[in-house]
Amino acid sequence: MTLSRRTTLQLAAALLLAAVLPVHAADLLATVKARGTLKIAMEGTYPPFNYKDAMTGQLQGYDVDVAKLVAAKLGLKPEFVTTEWAGILAGLVSGKYDVIVSQVTIQPKREMVFDFSTPYTYSSPQLIQRRDDKVTYASLADLKGKKLGVGQGSVFEQQAKAAGGIDVRSYPAAPENLRDLSVGRIDAALNDSLMTAYLLKTSDLPIRAGARVGAGERCAIPFKKGNPAFKAALNQALAEAAADGSLKAVAIKWFGVDVSRAP
Repeated sequence: MTLSRRTTLQLAAALLLAAVLPVHAADLLATVKARGTLKIAMEGTYPPFNYKDAMTGQLQGYDVDVAKLVAAKLGLKPEFVTTEWAGILAGLVSGKYDVIVSQVTIQPKREMVFDFSTPYTYSSPQLIQRRDDKVTYASLADLKGKKLGVGQGSVFEQQAKAAGGIDVRSYPAAPENLRDLSVGRIDAALNDSLMTAYLLKTSDLPIRAGARVGAGERCAIPFKKGNPAFKAALNQALAEAAADGSLKAVAIKWFGVDVSRAP
């Protein structure tokens, strides 16, 4: 899920901007402290991570709560900026906001342009099975000859097809996938562990979490390089939130499990 949404085009634009824009001498920590606010970018259309409530129009979601928590630990007021993903990294380079809190995965190419906080979410591909299924699939290899539901065009579809021997059934959205799983039309489904936790928490279907079957991903908060004091303060804020249980509480609120710690 995460990788399929995060294309290389906006990263290329960010690399180009980083090469031509001047480096600011003042550390970001001094800038945000003087201003009193932390400008935080997110998509605002990506539930359950960050989206606008249909009734109030207010931003809510896991990322929103994490951003508010971090800002409070830094003694700052959060100032949210919503923007399309296609230009969100380029906007960070050009200084439109201070940080992005929108499920940005740590990747080597991105680390060439940005510094990252310590991770605040961990995810990986995860199987979903029927609650009454007596068999537990430990890997994709166990699903050879079985029917596996995946999102159409997703990285999970690619992963399942690459495994070979699996009857891969592609669906436009998770609800159709899970309904077919619940009535036995497919043997298992494959999704991101974060989304799986959310789906299991909010669904009344007789389904359960299965095995994690792929490499893990780490999501963190990116910001412009050359701000060591800000990086130290940001990581300290996240460490305090982990130590006092507030970060875990936010994760439990949205997913029912603590996705803020490595599995």
